[in-house]
Amino acid sequence: MPFGIPNLTWRVRQPMGRPRISEPGKIPQEPPSRVRDRQDRACRAVAAWNAHYAFAKLGVQVHFRTTGGERKSGMKYSVVVPFFNERDSVVRLYRDVKDVMEETCDSFEFVFVDDGSLDNTFSLLAEIADQDNRVTVVRLQRNYGKTEALVAGFDHADGDFIIAMDGDLQHNPQEIPLFIQKLEEGYDVVCGMRVARPGDSLLFKRIPSRIGNFLMAKLTGVPIHDFVSGFKAYRTTLIREIPLYGELQRFLPALAATYGARICEIPIHIAERPHGKSHYGLGRAIPFMFDILTIPFMLRYVSRPMHFFGSIGLMGIGLGGALGAWLMVNLLRGVNILNEHGPLLFFTTVLLLAGLVLVSFGLIGEMLVRHHYQKPRALRDSEVLRITKRHRKL
Repeated sequence: MPFGIPNLTWRVRQPMGRPRISEPGKIPQEPPSRVRDRQDRACRAVAAWNAHYAFAKLGVQVHFRTTGGERKSGMKYSVVVPFFNERDSVVRLYRDVKDVMEETCDSFEFVFVDDGSLDNTFSLLAEIADQDNRVTVVRLQRNYGKTEALVAGFDHADGDFIIAMDGDLQHNPQEIPLFIQKLEEGYDVVCGMRVARPGDSLLFKRIPSRIGNFLMAKLTGVPIHDFVSGFKAYRTTLIREIPLYGELQRFLPALAATYGARICEIPIHIAERPHGKSHYGLGRAIPFMFDILTIPFMLRYVSRPMHFFGSIGLMGIGLGGALGAWLMVNLLRGVNILNEHGPLLFFTTVLLLAGLVLVSFGLIGEMLVRHHYQKPRALRDSEVLRITKRHRKL
């Protein structure tokens, strides 16, 4: 036996493995290259399973390129376009965007998302993918909305930068170089600001949109004039860090600002919709107003809920306590509180109870946040279970 100790054997158990026998002072280790390979395989397997599970829940089918070989590494730009019942716009949009991208850069791809269209939009997209090896088509089995469609497109994009635009031909592909120029200048998010909106109603679309954009800019502190525009460009590493659900795609600039993103805005011109009708109307304005209240709360208090609930709760407790003290003084003076100040007594009780409830909400929120961010304690590297002595020679 090496090390001059022939009669001692240590049984060592690793934290995440089975017990194994080793010699004192020497724990067998795998070569670093083998460890890295095993970890890479495990990470890829977990990522593949998570993606498969997530998109299986959404009912996603991916129609990859069938000609031209595998994906190119080092892709520069990915153009992501969601479609919903846009069969009359698919071919023209593809040709216009392709011509602009071929003149602008060499490394690019298309990711087209069919958000559960009821017409033959997917068939046209599949034909395009069969003819152009730069096209990937993602199909959702039902209509999940624009946010989920964009998330599906973002997850299948290989480019360093993502250019997102609508599929209704209202966005001018000739303005894509303006977005690319800003991305090359170092900006992480480039937003299109609509300077002209032909066909949009002044009362039901423009005025509510301006009010909503003004409130969102003031509440979030992000000086953007048009949050709703779907013509935007992002840095891929940033966009994949932002959780998106519901209608949060409208507020991506505000969410990106919390990650320290550099954001700019460029003017764009919107063309009148040549086919079909808009999927957005006055009915979307009310949920948009709710989101205006939700997003600033999430940005400021999602990691410190006690600062919000506790502040309001303490104000209620303080006011209720002051009123209660005044009522107590009057009670000691012989005043009949129920007859003279019955409503005020009821109001004081409500303030105290509401304040306690809000403080309790804040404490529960803090516990949930702590549980979310708390890391499990690291296990010991090894644990000595027993030492056996066999045939020790004196």
